[in-house]
Amino acid sequence: MLQGTGSNVGKSLLVAGLCRAWTRRGLAVRPFKPQNMSNNAAVTTDGGEIGRAQALQARACGVAPSVDMNPVLLKPQTDIGAQVVVHGKVAGNAKARDYQRLRPSLLPAVLDSFGRLSRQADLIVIEGAGSPAEVNLRAGDIANMGFAEAADVPVVLVGDIDRGGVIAAVVGTCELLSINERQRLVGTIINKFRGDVRLFDGGLRILEERTGLRCFGVVPWFDEASRLPAEDAVVLQGGSRASRGQGRIRVAVPVLPRIANFDDLDPLIHQAEVAVDFVPPGRALPGDADLVVLPGSKATLADLAQLRAEGWDIDIMAHVRRGGAVLGICGGYQMLGLTVSDPSGIEGPPGEAAGLGLLQVGTTLWPDKTLTEVTGTELATGLPVSGYEMHVGITNGPGCLRPMLQLGDRNDGAVSADGRIAGCYLHGLFAADAFRHAFLDRLVAGVVQVGEGFDATVERTLDRLADHLASHLDLETLLAAALPAAT
Repeated sequence: MLQGTGSNVGKSLLVAGLCRAWTRRGLAVRPFKPQNMSNNAAVTTDGGEIGRAQALQARACGVAPSVDMNPVLLKPQTDIGAQVVVHGKVAGNAKARDYQRLRPSLLPAVLDSFGRLSRQADLIVIEGAGSPAEVNLRAGDIANMGFAEAADVPVVLVGDIDRGGVIAAVVGTCELLSINERQRLVGTIINKFRGDVRLFDGGLRILEERTGLRCFGVVPWFDEASRLPAEDAVVLQGGSRASRGQGRIRVAVPVLPRIANFDDLDPLIHQAEVAVDFVPPGRALPGDADLVVLPGSKATLADLAQLRAEGWDIDIMAHVRRGGAVLGICGGYQMLGLTVSDPSGIEGPPGEAAGLGLLQVGTTLWPDKTLTEVTGTELATGLPVSGYEMHVGITNGPGCLRPMLQLGDRNDGAVSADGRIAGCYLHGLFAADAFRHAFLDRLVAGVVQVGEGFDATVERTLDRLADHLASHLDLETLLAAALPAAT
């Protein structure tokens, strides 16, 4: 199990790379994260949802994602509350204080999933959440040491040297653990190093002297990490997902508080001819954008209100008057309509609000959640698309008579009469290379060049990540540390 000295130390990426490295050696490997908190989620083949990071890790293992890989998923809807998903299905909503009391009751479900995965695998690579040093939250923990003790697994502690203070973070974390928890630690990994690794030799000696733990390796910064789907929206805060100023085709994406599944935009980010600008609060949408994308949202009404508070609705209307295109995906599609209604309080307090009025549709949110993988065609081009639906609510109205997609024997989405405004529920549609190229060519003709496909880029990046870890970690010793638990 990899646990971190804090959030965002790179655990998800390390697990994905280790999964690919050991899978290439012929082991049956599975990823596992007992509890995740993210609005970036993926649909599984068994009809549930898990964190996006675990879906990527499953891909690194060459297997389909399963709800057992992330049995508890928390999807934040407010600053103090989240939707609780257990074994891929919504189990309810809970405020932070209430969830602390709920956690212990979820441990049996977590262990059931871990047991099922154990029977499928030679090796499970487990990702913790946050940090085990949050000892004020230790009672009832299922994400870090609480799970490690219940499942009897060894733990490697990961520190992020890029943020500074890694020696204090590692030593301080060890000091805050109980004696039994410290005995469960088998070593450390120092992640995200920039520069000459030899300069940290003295730091490694200090860490080993202070903690008694060996270091399995110092991992240099992996420049290609942004080519892989991100776990959550923290990556947007530093602009690391945006390719600014290079591409001829300019795409603007407003970053709303409960933005979800924004990895839908990854294929555009990695298209050389496209510059994607994730616009933070406090900044107007750029006037030179060719396309504005409204992505998914975990709280459509609340994010719609925030969009108006930022003045982005005015920016979008000005963009449309200039002849610009707009695409809404899932929650963004709902916002483009005439009304959004949540009579049962599915995503927050019950209520209704006027949408942006750019599509002649209306949405009512209902408790039943659609979770399905789908394939189909984009009707304007007849080109294939595929992905998944993950939403609550039914959208209908006269605008649906001009659908955007045909998915099996049904239509999805809506398109304005002039074709410049469109929306749909299909996440992942831009991963379809031929459709993406045709869609971009409609925005700015003659610019897009056909290169490596998006899925091929992800696979190549996972292989390069595995090579990167193999070059800088002692994988044999690290694997040997897991063998007592495996046997």
